Amino acid sequence: MILLPAIDMKDGQCVRLKKGEFSTARRVANSALRTAEAFAEAGAKWLHMVDLDGARDGVRQNFPIIYEVIQSSGLCVELGGGVKSEVDVITLGEAGVSRIVIGSAAVTRPEVVDYALKQYGVARVAVGIDCLNGRVRTAGWECDSGVNYLDLARQMEERGIKTLVFTDIATDGMLSGPSFEQLAALQKTVGCDIVASGGVTTLDDVKRLRDMGLYGAIIGKAYYAGTLDLAEAIREAGPQQ
Repeated sequence: MILLPAIDMKDGQCVRLKKGEFSTARRVANSALRTAEAFAEAGAKWLHMVDLDGARDGVRQNFPIIYEVIQSSGLCVELGGGVKSEVDVITLGEAGVSRIVIGSAAVTRPEVVDYALKQYGVARVAVGIDCLNGRVRTAGWECDSGVNYLDLARQMEERGIKTLVFTDIATDGMLSGPSFEQLAALQKTVGCDIVASGGVTTLDDVKRLRDMGLYGAIIGKAYYAGTLDLAEAIREAGPQQ
């Protein structure tokens, strides 16, 4: 299972949120690049980045920092947040993003998903499914789309998506453990590779997700809070390529 330590960017800073609420943003690191390099030293091969400002406002003020990480960290960067149009897809693709995560647009403009798949193929495109109480949220998690997360997963698989990044917003940043039941339901619904996001707190969480056969898991607050040793977690997760 691949582990993807996470860096969330807001106002040019590395932050963590609780349940996706922007008012809870707290700075957790001074340098995105140095943090990414520390992840690499621990054995990570992938990095999950989120442009929070892009997700909410569509403004890419964090992109110079993100681009530096893409070019200099040596990690494969999975990037989400603010991928709302075909132009956004091309911008990220040309910048060297290893996997582009399309979130809100999968609900509001699914043709963007089709375009991304045509341009870059299944290996470089994923859909992010962010849900609260089983319903997909959009616009930086601030809007309830009314769409059931399993229904969206089916629709995206039918469009050709092979990788889903699933976040249960209720667990994100709470150090409360992942939503194992919702992840299991997702596994039964689609044959996509699934990346678990939200709530991963302990080494036991990593082992359980690994044993479920998940493709990947995102490590966020647990790293910054010190509840999980990244190098140890990577050893338990197995080969990272």
